[in-house]
Amino acid sequence: MAPTTATALVTRGGKLSKETIPVPTPGEHQVLVKVSYVAQNPTDVQSLDANAFGDDAVLGCDFVGTVEMTGDKVSRIKAGTVIAGLIWGGEIKGLGGYSEYTLADERICFPLPEGISLEQSSTVPLAACTALLALFSKNCLNVPQESGQTVLIWGGSSSVGLYAIQIAKYYGLNVVTTCSPRHHDLVKSLGATRAFDYRDANVVESIKAATNSSLEYVFDTIGNESSSVIASQAISEQGGGLCTVRPGKTFTENVTKQTKVTDVLVWTAFLKEHKYKDFYWPPHKEDHKLSVKFFEELPKLLSSGVIKPNTPKLFEGLDFVPKGFQEYRDGFISNYKIVYKV
Repeated sequence: MAPTTATALVTRGGKLSKETIPVPTPGEHQVLVKVSYVAQNPTDVQSLDANAFGDDAVLGCDFVGTVEMTGDKVSRIKAGTVIAGLIWGGEIKGLGGYSEYTLADERICFPLPEGISLEQSSTVPLAACTALLALFSKNCLNVPQESGQTVLIWGGSSSVGLYAIQIAKYYGLNVVTTCSPRHHDLVKSLGATRAFDYRDANVVESIKAATNSSLEYVFDTIGNESSSVIASQAISEQGGGLCTVRPGKTFTENVTKQTKVTDVLVWTAFLKEHKYKDFYWPPHKEDHKLSVKFFEELPKLLSSGVIKPNTPKLFEGLDFVPKGFQEYRDGFISNYKIVYKV
């Protein structure tokens, strides 16, 4: 039997507070997980700094843990299974990865394969699913699979970028990417055919030369003040699409006129409606189906080395979360993902 209370980091006045909260009960397609590792994502820090969910929210979207209880209609995952999964930490009060216990949708998680550590596995769900949907969702780039089409991954050494390169290659696409020169060998080893320095003043011209000025697909994994604008300049004069990880028009108003902008919302992986402030997203059956199939394949893709996890930087305990958040704010994180042992 699971305990009735758990220790968690709860949002309180725009800060994180270590508190005792009730342990939730799993509903349909849900499992109760005793969390052992949680990976940090930019959305965690951004949500806290914007006080996005108010008080009593538990942040944290990527987790690894042991299933302790299953709800109705659960068929894929049994109690006792160690899984990695994705949740929208903060959306529902009291549910998130920075806690001893959380709930997860059995369809958007996967049993850990042999040969991959728990902390490595915790880096996979959010970033890999974001990359998958950005590339193949009909609401995003909708690149034809196995087409050999060229896609530019802007920010190839970011967490999402590293998975995007590998997923694009696995599904039969040609990948060119940008990142710091010190990561060029890494991104090429994962499947990029060409890598360019995003700080190079001639980066757009170099990408155009490498793609014969026919580039149609760009995935901006950075979503900052300049990334989408510069990346859009590499798109063919005949037009193309750019998908960004940062929703809203703030950083995409000045893209080239031939660029159709979309953004990726990883939460469409779940077959449910989502509400956040003034935004509403209805259930998206196609994105859910695409994501479920991918999560079913992930154990094999990871164990075979087709997809290699991010490099984790491990902190022992939730007391270190404020330190990890500050590391993100200070811009120190490069080619590793912070993971906390719970």
